[in-house]
Amino acid sequence: MFFFMTSFNLILPELNNYISILDGADKKGLIITLFTISAAISRPFSGKLADTIGRKKVIYLGIICSFFVMLIYPFSYSVLFFLILRFLHGFSAGFAPTGATALLTDLIPEKSRGHAMGIWGTFISLGIGVGQTLGSWIYLSFGFTLLFLIGALFSLIAFILVFWIKETLVNQQEFNFKLLKISWKDVFEPNVLPAAFVMLLSAMCSGMIFVLTPDLSSYLGISNKGFFFGIYVIATILIRLLTSSLSDRIGREKTLLVGCFILVISMLLVGTSNSIVSYIFAAIIFGIATGITSPTMFAWTADLSHEDRRGVGAGTMFIALEFGIMFGALLTLVSYDSTKSTIFITFLIGAIMATIACIYLIVIIAKKKKVNTLN
Repeated sequence: MFFFMTSFNLILPELNNYISILDGADKKGLIITLFTISAAISRPFSGKLADTIGRKKVIYLGIICSFFVMLIYPFSYSVLFFLILRFLHGFSAGFAPTGATALLTDLIPEKSRGHAMGIWGTFISLGIGVGQTLGSWIYLSFGFTLLFLIGALFSLIAFILVFWIKETLVNQQEFNFKLLKISWKDVFEPNVLPAAFVMLLSAMCSGMIFVLTPDLSSYLGISNKGFFFGIYVIATILIRLLTSSLSDRIGREKTLLVGCFILVISMLLVGTSNSIVSYIFAAIIFGIATGITSPTMFAWTADLSHEDRRGVGAGTMFIALEFGIMFGALLTLVSYDSTKSTIFITFLIGAIMATIACIYLIVIIAKKKKVNTLN
């Protein structure tokens, strides 16, 4: 998953620049939006297939998609063709992480899910941070073509590494096209909706971060568009090392409440950053917030998922993630006009979304406490 995440995050910091060169600067928000729409569309299919034909096969499908789209990116000479590729690329994120999360849920014992998901999340964050930090450097040194080819190389490495992973689905079925017939029960696992709702709200903040931090870095005179993510990932890894088992001790909901409260603060700090020092501090706080919330939400999802529907449960969580990122990216189309003065209002909306997540978690904790008191 580290190599897969590095692959598609490698190109993200420079895609705003790429679409601007193609004369599509006003469509920056669609770079993330189209990617997340196709990822969300594919989740019900990948979740069902992970529970039927096997976890590994679903992972392979996602990685193969990523590899070939990366190879085609250098030939996108128009805004339309580039945006079509972004849409197709999203299918890779819809398949590989869903299969991988279901496989991981099969492996880890219930009593240490928070700790295991912390380790899992650390490598995902490393992929995001390493990819986005290296991406701008590769582009500035060698240009877009090599950037895309190196992204394809990382996908190829991920593909090779899957050979060493043992399949965990016991009763596998042979693929047939009837498995692609999706009903409502294949789209959502109702048991995991509380965790998915918190993911939706927090992911909106991430969507804003993905779209706006490359431009914000430029406004502050930072040439590496992935600078924010380099700082963020260091903070994320450090906090996960310190708090990886926190949710196993105090509970998922309380841990998420702490993380979402810090997320509120981070949104306000990013939106008001007017110097490199304040920008670094904001990235650290955002890293702490996501370092606490992300693995906890996946551990909570694993707790809530039915044993026979772990693929669908993981798919539900990722659908929430994709829709959150998509809505966050879409909001930038409304509130951001490629000027620094409009950045704050966007991140203020993000802070409001994180605040709603806090309120929701407080209600859940209160209800749970009331039930425990009655019992």
